[in-house]
Amino acid sequence: MAAAIAVVQKGFKVTVADGAKPPVDKVCGEGLFPDTLTTLRDLGVELSSHDGRPFAGMRFVDAHSSVEANFPLVGGLGVRRTVLHQKMVERAQDCGVTLLWNSPVSGLSKAGAAVGGLEIQAKWIVGADGIHSRVRRWSGLRQSSARQLRYAQRRHYRVQPWTDHVEIHWGHEIQAYVTPLRDDETCVVLISRDPRMRLDHALREFPNLASHLSGAELSNADRGAVTAMCRLDRLYKGNIALTGDASGTVDAITGEGLCLSFLQARALADALAAGDLQRYQQVHRRLAWRPNVMARLLLLLDRFPGVRRRALRALASEPALFARLLAIHIGETSAMHSVATSLRVGWQFLAA
Repeated sequence: MAAAIAVVQKGFKVTVADGAKPPVDKVCGEGLFPDTLTTLRDLGVELSSHDGRPFAGMRFVDAHSSVEANFPLVGGLGVRRTVLHQKMVERAQDCGVTLLWNSPVSGLSKAGAAVGGLEIQAKWIVGADGIHSRVRRWSGLRQSSARQLRYAQRRHYRVQPWTDHVEIHWGHEIQAYVTPLRDDETCVVLISRDPRMRLDHALREFPNLASHLSGAELSNADRGAVTAMCRLDRLYKGNIALTGDASGTVDAITGEGLCLSFLQARALADALAAGDLQRYQQVHRRLAWRPNVMARLLLLLDRFPGVRRRALRALASEPALFARLLAIHIGETSAMHSVATSLRVGWQFLAA
């Protein structure tokens, strides 16, 4: 939807073919950070507190420490994935995008794509079909090997949120993400390296979180997904380009996957308007740099609990430093500020 909206805004006629029908659900932490909301507004997608529940910032929690910080300017918004998708569908319709639902793409040709037994002619073909992209496979664009494969499960609980922050609870090679969605609903996602992980068992690692959820009803069925770090050497071939998770992924631990995809959609639209997909590849690399660095740092805390305990202890002793890191994470800071913050974090870590 983001790619379709961004490209049609450049004057193209756009058709989206999808084997599903809206609203499409997907395992997601469902917390939209301020930079994500800004990027959505640039696409013309407006969200308000009526669509979800605002949150002020983030909180990291483990068995020994807790640290929280607010976003520097404005807050984020917890929104059901289906609500977000429906909003984007409505925006695409308003922009004049042709939407073909229940219409899986079965192959590509020189002239376009095969959809429902018919060929749709197209000057450009965009594969925005996820981490297991068939368009990527059909076009011969090779995916580099996935690293740090992890497994996620999501639940929605009918329980009043107890926090105005997105919480990340850290356990032994597992995290629980908590996002307030509405006054009577909370999203919980658990991510682990163990494909056999189950939510009820995993929650035993987080007794404080489990106490908040005790006796709460579920508002829908559990959903599972895979998250990974992977990168492609090339993002386009001829008139075919990839975007979103089809073009490479960062681990969900960053919470920046949606924002990254929306920014990629805008960059792709600019490149298509200029007829220069090499330009898109260059911007794509630049956009992915910060989320990739943050993902590797956070996964380091996941893999080495001693390092994590020391890092959280250091941040808890100087909460303002966590606020500065949060500003870096959402891109609301300068390069010099980032360098100074990194040096300060290093000093605090050594002193902790």
